[in-house]
Amino acid sequence: MAESSNNVVETINRDCHDFKSLLSSSDRDFLVRNNGDQVKIDSLKGKKLGLYFSASWCGPCRRFTPNLIEVYTELSTKGDFEVIFVSADEDEESFNGYFSKMPWLAIPFSDSEARKRLDEPFSVKGIPHLVLLDENGKVLTEEGVEIIREYGEEGYPFTPEKIQELKDLEEKAKKEQSIKTILVSRSRDFVVTSDGSKVPVSELEGKTVGIYFSASSFKPSADFTQKLAEVYSKLKENGEKFEVVMISLDDDDESFKQSFGAPWLALPSKDKSCEKLARYFELSTLPTVVIIGPDGKTLHPNAADAIDEHGIVAYPFTPEKFAELKEIEKASEATQTLESVLVSGGLDFVLGKDGAKVKVADLVGKTILLYFSAHWCPPCRAFTPSLVEVYKKIKEKDDAFEVIFISSDRDQSSFDDYYSGMPWLALPFNDARKSSLSRKFKVQGIPMLIALGPTGKTITKEVGSVMGRSALELHELCPCIHQHTSWLSC
Repeated sequence: MAESSNNVVETINRDCHDFKSLLSSSDRDFLVRNNGDQVKIDSLKGKKLGLYFSASWCGPCRRFTPNLIEVYTELSTKGDFEVIFVSADEDEESFNGYFSKMPWLAIPFSDSEARKRLDEPFSVKGIPHLVLLDENGKVLTEEGVEIIREYGEEGYPFTPEKIQELKDLEEKAKKEQSIKTILVSRSRDFVVTSDGSKVPVSELEGKTVGIYFSASSFKPSADFTQKLAEVYSKLKENGEKFEVVMISLDDDDESFKQSFGAPWLALPSKDKSCEKLARYFELSTLPTVVIIGPDGKTLHPNAADAIDEHGIVAYPFTPEKFAELKEIEKASEATQTLESVLVSGGLDFVLGKDGAKVKVADLVGKTILLYFSAHWCPPCRAFTPSLVEVYKKIKEKDDAFEVIFISSDRDQSSFDDYYSGMPWLALPFNDARKSSLSRKFKVQGIPMLIALGPTGKTITKEVGSVMGRSALELHELCPCIHQHTSWLSC
């Protein structure tokens, strides 16, 4: 038995694998379907294989499996491609439930030895993992998940030459980019309205188009959608040649409908091009609005912040307009006051510890730290006691100093619980100013501190770099605040 096992490993490590030695065991020469049928491994001769390492408990696996099913279904008509499920499930019930949705073959769950021995030779360090082999058993790639996600059935037969050909075409498409190369696919030359009507992509030619990546379940996206809808409506009222095409990253039709409440266009729900475009534009954050100019070229990789902050003024989203906005931003910073930072409409106060409203005007002349934090954030909870200690020491010596807590908590009770341990001021929970302050100071992670001098001007946006320091080190930095210079110059 040991000799047989060694022979299997030796076979696997050769350039070309014999399917029977690879997939069988001493007492089994078949694979199974989800209905219990047995399929002889010999029947795989001449076929290309995908070894799919996956498990029902793995979230990324469950999200990827439908993609693979779609590709498998498309390729099944060719008759020369098969997928073998190699399960990492921990019990047979989980295996059966997951496998019941798969149209391909599997190594029986009972043959745990056969399943486990494939991990090492195929570099399975995480799942989902898809190894693609040609008809001779040669490994074409161990990055099948990425290839399926990026190219789908277009990647077939998954040879290095085919993948390089697709990459070359992609590079060519970028150089010759147009609104059609972005939005038209082999099966679709239209986008849709919220009522399901089809609009030819050709009607977008000559317009400025915002490609809006969104997910309704992600709160920043949901909040931004309202702002973008306002800007969109105003530009349409003004007769501007501007359109928005939403690329929904939601997983189900219901979520898609929720995110498609605005009067713009969209790719159909779960369209294959959605993920492809996310990769094409190297999507790294949500919300993202890629601006495509009238000539079909990319004007800006993400105008979401500019739209959120400047609204309709950011149109037409050209480099010249963004340079102009940058100058406006510099001028605004030069004249910045505490009121210009913290007062918005009728909101001209912060909360005191007793719940009383403290006028922003009463804080003018003080050095202020804006503390972006949240109860759900472990680093925040770890840092807050150090900040409390420093705050108390400074207040003993100089009352012209204050901290204002700006919460990212998800509910009032979490806010109340967290704030109860703080001795300073706060914006009310869910205060509308929180979003504008986060945008203004480009807060992308918490905990974060922003220092404002007595005139209201920003001393530094780099205070967040002290997060890992001890209370003593923080205290030693504090005289720099009183001198109204950067903490970094200490």
